[in-house]
Amino acid sequence: MAKVIRENIGLLNDKLTVTLAKEDYYNGFEQSLKKYAKTANIPGFRKGMVPAGLVKKMHGQSVFTDEVLRNVEKSLNEYLGKEQLEIFAQPLPLDNDANALDVNNPKEYSFSFEVGLKPSFEIDAKKINVTKYKVIITDAMIADELDRLQVRHGKMTEPETVTGDDNVLNVKFVECDKDGNEMEGGITKDNSLLVKYFAENFRKNLLDKKKDDSVILQLNKAFEEKELDFILTDLGLSKEDKTAADKYFKLIITKVGHVEKAELNEEFFKQVYPNKEIKTAEEFNAALKEEIETYYAAQSRNQIHDQIYHHLLDHTTMDFPETFLKRWLQTGGEKPKTAEEAETEFPSFKDQLRWTLISNKLTTDNKIEVAQDDLRDFAKQQLFQYMGNQLGALGDNQQWVDDYANRMMQDKKFVEDSYHRIATEKMFAALETQVTAKEEEISAEDFASKLHHHHH
Repeated sequence: MAKVIRENIGLLNDKLTVTLAKEDYYNGFEQSLKKYAKTANIPGFRKGMVPAGLVKKMHGQSVFTDEVLRNVEKSLNEYLGKEQLEIFAQPLPLDNDANALDVNNPKEYSFSFEVGLKPSFEIDAKKINVTKYKVIITDAMIADELDRLQVRHGKMTEPETVTGDDNVLNVKFVECDKDGNEMEGGITKDNSLLVKYFAENFRKNLLDKKKDDSVILQLNKAFEEKELDFILTDLGLSKEDKTAADKYFKLIITKVGHVEKAELNEEFFKQVYPNKEIKTAEEFNAALKEEIETYYAAQSRNQIHDQIYHHLLDHTTMDFPETFLKRWLQTGGEKPKTAEEAETEFPSFKDQLRWTLISNKLTTDNKIEVAQDDLRDFAKQQLFQYMGNQLGALGDNQQWVDDYANRMMQDKKFVEDSYHRIATEKMFAALETQVTAKEEEISAEDFASKLHHHHH
């Protein structure tokens, strides 16, 4: 029986040495050689009739090496299982006798491996303090949402010129210099924008413009910060690139549109809420307020989860076998890395490991499970969102929804991604009931500033 010796070589870093005596592997080698002889295809000999000596001479070394290494791997895995060692990744081989393996001189061989041990740590959710924000829903917010819905369900007309903030412009962005000279190989992109999306000081440049007219703009002068982020992304520019917002574009108007807002009547109410019996503007506003409250309640929960996430990352103390992990970063991936590359990547790699260990422990401690029905419901909810949350209008005739969910259940990537998202959501939901929370009323504007770095 193989002998395994464990010795500590650093913080959470052990060396495992597997020693095989001849009797541990030689019988298996002879059996493997006999099996090989039965299937060997060697010219001049019938299949299964090749002399054992010739097989050993031709293929013995490779069969011998395979058998020894197979026993080493088996013994190592049995030891890890028996000792229940919680290790990172896979054991990394150290200097060993692999090059000394000799079919003609079978003897005792030793193979050494380095392992990185996972740290032990504790989490007390009751010590996590969070603020539960309750967003104040104002009449102005309800009015803004009503205006948005009236525009969305309104009738599009095509006036000859741009007359105000509510005009819809189909435009083409063409990259140019500040004098309007188009850049060869520059960015070209079509878009559709309301005039009010442009910065207030810039809008006067659009008034009275017609189809095929153009204006020269600099992105950071033509758009405020919120819209600028959207425009940069749409143009394929990086928000991290400090020079991107300084670029100039020729904005060519390809169509001028104007939306005549939908009237406040039962037809409009039915379009927006097909599953509710709404007769009056007051009832409609009440439904809008309820929907806005639901939205912000969900955002508030997400913000609590964000607070929990950052607390766990910042206040959960654990050690790491850093030397082992850096070596694993160099050799464990598909493409080898240099020591310098591993050193550069290590801080972010360690943060990812930290969160993985934390979330795995919390998932286990809270007995989080994801059932098939959870995955199926998640698929349906995803479709529900794609359809604008109006699936209920289908009544009982929803067989195609079940068919969609069943198809998605056959998609391996969907199942893996959804499993992770559902498990994470359940984990945070469990923590939400354990942490110490205080409620605080807040305006929508101040709450928006709290929504940052939502990583998990």
